[in-house]
Amino acid sequence: MFSVKRLFKSFKYAFKGFLIVLKEEQSFQIQLIVGAGVISLIFYFNIKPWEAMLLILLVIAVLVLELINSIFERIIDVLKPRLQLYVEEIKDIMAATVLLSSFVAAIVGIMIFWPYVKNLL
Repeated sequence: MFSVKRLFKSFKYAFKGFLIVLKEEQSFQIQLIVGAGVISLIFYFNIKPWEAMLLILLVIAVLVLELINSIFERIIDVLKPRLQLYVEEIKDIMAATVLLSSFVAAIVGIMIFWPYVKNLL
């Protein structure tokens, strides 16, 4: 049965988790600021709707991957004594995942924004 009380409790926990990552993860803070900048540029340049949707999806994808990276890091830190050999590799691979998604998002962003910036100059 649907419960509004449980729904708000779920939102409360999700918001709490978001605040934890926002407070403790520098990479997430930077990516959130860059994402806000991208969204501001979307409105500034009044870009095409499909371009705006793509950019917003890329911003969200990078932020979600950073959240997943933070989850993995915390789980791995709990298991660290038993998995010492793999801990560093797992963290490096997750960091590479976020880096790759950020790099692709930046390239797509440059490709979309370049014509608008060029017209401004």
